[in-house]
Amino acid sequence: MERAGAKPSHSSARKKRRRLKGLAVKDGLVRHPFDLENDVRTSGLVAGRDLALGKGSGRYATAYYAVAPSVFQSMIVRWRRCTPIAPIDEFTLIDVGAGMGRAMLLAALHPFKAVLGVELHPALARIARRNLALWRGRGRSCAPTRLRCQDAATFKLPPGPCVTFLFNPFAGPVMRAVLRAWSRQLEREPRPFDLLYVNNEQEQVIERQAGFKRLFRGQVRRTHADSVADRRILTSQPGGEYAAMDWEDCSIYRWTGSQ
Repeated sequence: MERAGAKPSHSSARKKRRRLKGLAVKDGLVRHPFDLENDVRTSGLVAGRDLALGKGSGRYATAYYAVAPSVFQSMIVRWRRCTPIAPIDEFTLIDVGAGMGRAMLLAALHPFKAVLGVELHPALARIARRNLALWRGRGRSCAPTRLRCQDAATFKLPPGPCVTFLFNPFAGPVMRAVLRAWSRQLEREPRPFDLLYVNNEQEQVIERQAGFKRLFRGQVRRTHADSVADRRILTSQPGGEYAAMDWEDCSIYRWTGSQ
């Protein structure tokens, strides 16, 4: 216990600075059944203003909230129905704005070549790495997993076929920068590339970027269990800032080349 009047240590001060609002019970945190069943930590809601890092892409974070497991799995099913250009075990799945890694954990249940996460906020990235280590330790990963704490606008696609997953991680300026960078790389280094977009608020940015063909757009429904869980979680927020819906508006795109 800290003595009265004593100054906090540098390590405790750093921990205090790193704590994100929305990840504690006092902030209205309610754990999703996915976390309770798997003993991982992916629950919580962090508003964009509390994720903002003050410069570059960090100014345009939307919010942290993990995708409903049923929505993610439905998007994988819909993507496979779109006849990917290569077998799934040749694809690297890239979770852009990976947060605490729930989508990466779900993706690792599938036989991808690899599952790669990109997350800008260091506090979320640390938690995601712990979750991934637990997943691997329990033998739940069918694919190698790795997370990079990096700005998505500077991220380079790995070699070979790629499918990216986005759960509305950032606003238009970052989406434009990311798509421009990927388009340039794909023109130089052609390979199969698909994009799965959940809560597709910036879809118009993709529509304006030459080279992407939309394969699917529509509502993807949560299971009843996920709807109940998300409604309970979101209505527990102080102030009720975010609404709970029974579906997500989603899109799937394929890179066909800008020529």
